[in-house]
Amino acid sequence: MELRHLRYFIAVADEQSFSRAAERLHMAQPPLSHQIKDLEKELGVQLFDRKSHPIQLTPAGQAFLEESRATLAQLEQAVTKTQRIHQGELGYLTVGFTSSIANGVFPEMLRTFRQRYPEVKLILQEEHSASLIQRLRDRQTDIIFLYLYHEIYEAHDLETMSLTQEPLVAVLPKNHPLAAKSQISLADVKDEEFVMPLHQVVAGLSEQIYHLCSQAGFVPNVVQTAVFMVTILGLVAGETGISILPSHVLNIQREGVVYRPIQEPTATTHLTAVWRQNDSSTILQQFLEIIKSLSIYQPEISMISASELEVGCVS
Repeated sequence: MELRHLRYFIAVADEQSFSRAAERLHMAQPPLSHQIKDLEKELGVQLFDRKSHPIQLTPAGQAFLEESRATLAQLEQAVTKTQRIHQGELGYLTVGFTSSIANGVFPEMLRTFRQRYPEVKLILQEEHSASLIQRLRDRQTDIIFLYLYHEIYEAHDLETMSLTQEPLVAVLPKNHPLAAKSQISLADVKDEEFVMPLHQVVAGLSEQIYHLCSQAGFVPNVVQTAVFMVTILGLVAGETGISILPSHVLNIQREGVVYRPIQEPTATTHLTAVWRQNDSSTILQQFLEIIKSLSIYQPEISMISASELEVGCVS
């Protein structure tokens, strides 16, 4: 039995006439009658009462008609679904990210993609840097977002896109002597105690901070590490130490800390999208087009505290 047999049968049932069904199917009547007889022979039942005028379905034919319509409808749905998946209108995309990027441009990427492709499901996975790369290589994720670091530089099986070169800022306790300065040189903080992002979690950011300090001639004295940006801010507010973080940290309002620009022009970090080479997924390509098109906003760093921003005391 082939799908064409079902279409022939439905046409005859609808038209209640072999001749009209043949016209509808753009074929001669004798071959159509022959195909229906072959179908009845294969099923072992009579589908039509040919003695009635117009011809009528037998009870078995009526049951088979319902199932035939359902089968063709399901096939059409499958074809439509397959085509929409191929066109990137339907399906899912698994996105991996580190917690440190959630306060920057990442939310805008997600919002824009959801608006344009509402029937594509985004599966979000928050992991540390090394785990993100391994999951990408294991095909457990389709694209990841992290700060660029040495393993990405050296990878030959991955593609990258730099999304933003974001300035780093010094994060100081509100009453710290350096808070009186409009901007900070790295040399100013060489003797300070540091609260640092945990390397295993945000390797790229941690590597960049160590590299900058090395260029300034010192190794940071790290007294505490933390996983989340908000934790680092809390520890700085508690005068545990100072920190250096991406400027999007200004989006987190935390009383007791101030942010200062860093004088050195190399004090930046690169937020990067990473995916497998030769990944032909249409959904992935559409996601990449969206993140390419987004304008990346870099917060202005000024001499104001997070608490002042929160209560609107600064004009």
